[in-house]
Amino acid sequence: MARRGRPPSFDRDEALAAAMNVFWAKGYEGATLEDLLEAMGGITAPSLYNAFGSKEELFKEAVNLYLSTIASKAVEALENAPSARAGVESMLRTAIETFCRPGGPRGCMVASSAAKCARGNEGVEAYVRSVRLKAPDAIKRRLKRALEEGELPASIDVSRVTAFFATVAQGLGARAGDGVSRSELMAVVDGAMAAWDSLVKASQKRQRGR
Repeated sequence: MARRGRPPSFDRDEALAAAMNVFWAKGYEGATLEDLLEAMGGITAPSLYNAFGSKEELFKEAVNLYLSTIASKAVEALENAPSARAGVESMLRTAIETFCRPGGPRGCMVASSAAKCARGNEGVEAYVRSVRLKAPDAIKRRLKRALEEGELPASIDVSRVTAFFATVAQGLGARAGDGVSRSELMAVVDGAMAAWDSLVKASQKRQRGR
């Protein structure tokens, strides 16, 4: 069914960005309709539903906006670095900057906004889980590229190294959401990168032992 038009003063892109911040700060279930309407410029409920269909669809669009803007900065840092090691480190440090933006919601929106939902919102929980499960793909692609370019040894276990750094990245998002300081999070990255060489060597031995 076609949606009716919205008032001329209604800027859909600006409203979506505002909704993203509400969901990021309060989570899907914590964000009330009143919270969203106020943040989106004082629009009416019919305007929201005409433009986005439902709260769930608005949330999914907000997650996609987060992925294509905020989260994409870390992926770009990973892909554009001169080496896989530098890329992983840059990804983690860039992610921390997005998790700790002054004046903005803390932590990772994908990690916290719908981790567990009440009955009736299983679709939202499943959607965000599917996004989280795809998150390691960018790391795996970068490591495979390093393999093809000869930067990493052919015997490396890409999946094992990917799992380690993807878990570090997710943990950073959760800790940032709990209010842990930027400096403490950066220190975690120092430790994770110190493990790079031993992790790569350990994964090589594991591969050869199979």
